[in-house]
Amino acid sequence: VQLQASGGGLVQAGGSLRLSCSASGRILSIGLMGWYRQAPGKQRELVATTTGGGSTTYADSVKGRFAISRDNAKKMVYLQMNSLKPEDTAIYYCNAWVTDVGGGVLTSWGQGTQVTVSS
Repeated sequence: VQLQASGGGLVQAGGSLRLSCSASGRILSIGLMGWYRQAPGKQRELVATTTGGGSTTYADSVKGRFAISRDNAKKMVYLQMNSLKPEDTAIYYCNAWVTDVGGGVLTSWGQGTQVTVSS
């Protein structure tokens, strides 16, 4: 199972970016999907998650500015980021809990995509 993230870049404060992440491989089903981020010198932190049924959770720092969504048919998860702030600068990673065709359950991480917000 592989996750491929894209959509990062350089944006000015107040701007927007949309991250995408696609899952591929021998996938039977995908459960929880989420986005995490890691800033230089800091630990990786949760940004947002979404369940297979569409329930969502957000870190307090991004509530009201970010929106996570998913397309189960396409095996994709998205993160719409609005009103970006310099403190949102980080490498963003997607994550998914996957049941493979053999019945095994595993968690997979994307390679990360850099988001840089200039002031």
